[in-house]
Amino acid sequence: MHCPFCAHPETKVIDSRLVADGEQIRRRRECILCGERFTTFETAELVMPRVIKQDGKREPFDEDKLRSGIQRALEKRPVSIESIEAAITHIKQKLRATGEREVASRDVGEWVMDELRSLDEVAFVRFASVYRSFKDLEEFRAEIERISLKAASPAVVKAVESSTLASSETSETGTDDPCKKESS
Repeated sequence: MHCPFCAHPETKVIDSRLVADGEQIRRRRECILCGERFTTFETAELVMPRVIKQDGKREPFDEDKLRSGIQRALEKRPVSIESIEAAITHIKQKLRATGEREVASRDVGEWVMDELRSLDEVAFVRFASVYRSFKDLEEFRAEIERISLKAASPAVVKAVESSTLASSETSETGTDDPCKKESS
């Protein structure tokens, strides 16, 4: 590698370390001629699949676009940059793991929602409202209820389901006891 200070073609590596969860190698180098030290980072260059948009257009995967969408959803939320970067890394790993040359944008959107759901529920609802094009408050309520049910214990879910069933039977029979039916 050429020295960035004097352009001499020979440098020596004086230290190498794995960084970014083993995704990169950080190398400290020293120029043989001028003695200046500098750091380089080495990563594998992997070709990401193209993204098929809803209108059928195909475009290269854009990590910056992914990052800005996630950051927009997480704006003013207590989530660390490290957590955001880890989510982006997970999504990129899923993209590569498909082994496909092209991936539908809806798949990427679902993966983003999965990551946001685990990071911050408010950010998840923000992203979902745009991604799924919520039209009214009722769609927000339904999504929030789904999140609440998934977070609840199985006993709570069963209690909510049975109370919903009981209230629907009460409205049908006109009594508070779902076992008793009005006689005609």
